[in-house]
Amino acid sequence: MRNRFDEQLLQLNNELIRMGALCEEAIAYAVKYLTDRDAEMRENAIDAEKKIDRKEREIESHCMKLLMHQQPVATDFRLIASALKMISDMERIGDQAEDIAEISEYVHLSDLSSRVHITDMAEAVIHMVNNSIDSFVKKDLDIAYSVITMDDTVDEIFLKVKKELIEAVQNGHDDAESLIDILMIAKYFERIGDHAENIAEWVIYSITGKHKTT
Repeated sequence: MRNRFDEQLLQLNNELIRMGALCEEAIAYAVKYLTDRDAEMRENAIDAEKKIDRKEREIESHCMKLLMHQQPVATDFRLIASALKMISDMERIGDQAEDIAEISEYVHLSDLSSRVHITDMAEAVIHMVNNSIDSFVKKDLDIAYSVITMDDTVDEIFLKVKKELIEAVQNGHDDAESLIDILMIAKYFERIGDHAENIAEWVIYSITGKHKTT
């Protein structure tokens, strides 16, 4: 029975890896559309979000079967409970990547210094998502804590973007609506970072039994 249970836990790990990869793809597609105006990338981001939704349902079903048909010990229960929390955050990451792709249709970054910082934010949050999933699979607390630390970097970049956009408005930029859309995109990236941080915190809980208190 234990061997079968361990096999199912391995399957859970693999499904989480795939869902995490889909999140990374969705973000990357959205950024590609934002920076290069490649219409195919927008459709790819939307398609990735749909796949993330399906994967969330599959993993949720898998976790419930593990809880109902097996007899998990405390550490197993924490792992499964954490996985259920993590997929909720990953589903939101997919939603926000799709939102970025949709808003990007109305913005142009070519003449703004924020282009660089938006790209930096995207790279940082993709790295955070990747590492948060990696920390779960490897049961590595150091990686999980590094994700939490990296969220501060994303927040700092967001503040830079916000400052630059305010200055652009004050300097009479001729497309204030586009600037607002860019700020929204930056905010979505910041939220993706927050979700990656949440995932890392659930990894820490699954290993230690302790969760960050608010």
